[in-house]
Amino acid sequence: MFPWRWLALLALIPLALSANAGVKVKLTQKGLDFGRELFVASLQEKLMTVKVPDISGTERVDPIGKVHYSLTEMSIVKLGLPSSAIGLVPGTGFTLTITNAFLSLHGRWRVKYLRFIKDRGSFDLAIKSLSITTSISLRSDETGRPAVAVASCATTLGGVSIKFHGGASWLYNLFTRFIEKGLCSSLQKQICPLVAESVSSMNQFLKTLNVLAPLDRYAEIAYPMVSSPEISNSSIGLNLKGEFYNIGHHMEPPFSPAPFFLPNQEQSMLYIGLSVFTANSASFVYNKAGTLSLNITDDMIPPSSPFRLTTRTFGAFIPQIAKLFPGLMMVLQLNMAKDPLFNIEANNVTVDAISSLTAYAILANTSLAPLFVLNVDSSVGARVNVVGNKLAGAVNLNKLDMSLGKSYVGDFQVGPLHNIFQIVLKVAVLPRVNVRLKEGFPLPSLGKINLTNTQLQVLKGYILIGTDLQISG
Repeated sequence: MFPWRWLALLALIPLALSANAGVKVKLTQKGLDFGRELFVASLQEKLMTVKVPDISGTERVDPIGKVHYSLTEMSIVKLGLPSSAIGLVPGTGFTLTITNAFLSLHGRWRVKYLRFIKDRGSFDLAIKSLSITTSISLRSDETGRPAVAVASCATTLGGVSIKFHGGASWLYNLFTRFIEKGLCSSLQKQICPLVAESVSSMNQFLKTLNVLAPLDRYAEIAYPMVSSPEISNSSIGLNLKGEFYNIGHHMEPPFSPAPFFLPNQEQSMLYIGLSVFTANSASFVYNKAGTLSLNITDDMIPPSSPFRLTTRTFGAFIPQIAKLFPGLMMVLQLNMAKDPLFNIEANNVTVDAISSLTAYAILANTSLAPLFVLNVDSSVGARVNVVGNKLAGAVNLNKLDMSLGKSYVGDFQVGPLHNIFQIVLKVAVLPRVNVRLKEGFPLPSLGKINLTNTQLQVLKGYILIGTDLQISG
């Protein structure tokens, strides 16, 4: 497990130049503590791999004289990191402090004195008070992705005791202080490099961030940071671009994100705010790709429906159609006149669309004969929810207004057609939209970090998601 998967939440993707964000992310103290626990557990595994180099030397011990000694085959057999804390450094990064840590080390000793006397045995070293204080900096690497590094690291060891077993252990006990000093110095030299290694290993995991998340064959969503992380005393704030793009062709929409601010909530580990700008950029992209246009045919109408898409059905309301084109199937072409517009108000998400609907009769030779064009002004209500690491939803029809744009069969009243087109939208159009919305769109995420215990609020101008985090796998 990478030790600092959570840290990627501090800086999700590369810096970009923009005035305002489409998406905002806030990592609370609760989220930081979640990450701290992950890191400490991983660091403990890393420290258990410490390889203490052999130590040898010569000390004068009265009344024997010079004693040559060596300590070999040393390994850590027990390690505990029971107490840790993480603190934010506004504008810079954070500090991680580990206190009251302890470890036990086992090894072998050899000794030679009086030129010809040799002995050997084992020993145990116990450190009852180990502390590690680390400052972590956050920056962007050469690709614009976030990178972390140890800015400073310090360790202190206390409560050191050593016991020798077997052979002339009494002799080692005469110069225990020299041995303790050498072992502690060797351990101290090992700990901070391992901490730095654990921190820097996070950079590989940061590359899993969904900098540019593909959605389908038409669109992708970008989550680059548009400013540096906003680090306060209690949280990390991120301003992300949060913009949909056509795949392979990034064009900015004719509108910009408006400023918005996340509320001061701390109950969840992470908060994600998705603004109306992000939703409208999706509308811009999908309309530009032509996916919001639709040909509606009779096979899209449920077989159980008494309404069929035929000139006979429409002829009951517009007699000219039945007279000029008797017994023919029809097709309706729905085209957006403008990009659909999302509106997000408190507890209410709506989408307004202005479109044109052209009705055709399908002739025997499969060519199309235009019948009429309607101007359609519709509005749907949207329900949104979080599924896994995605934002999903569904829409239902709120309003449908129509007017005659052009007729190829003479004048007629549009009003009688209102119920027919309500049925068409409800049974043929909206279900197809809801199938796509049910699939959802990826939220800012990385690796195997999953969202859990999510709560969603619809506020003025944006959708707020409060969530806790968990690691899968």
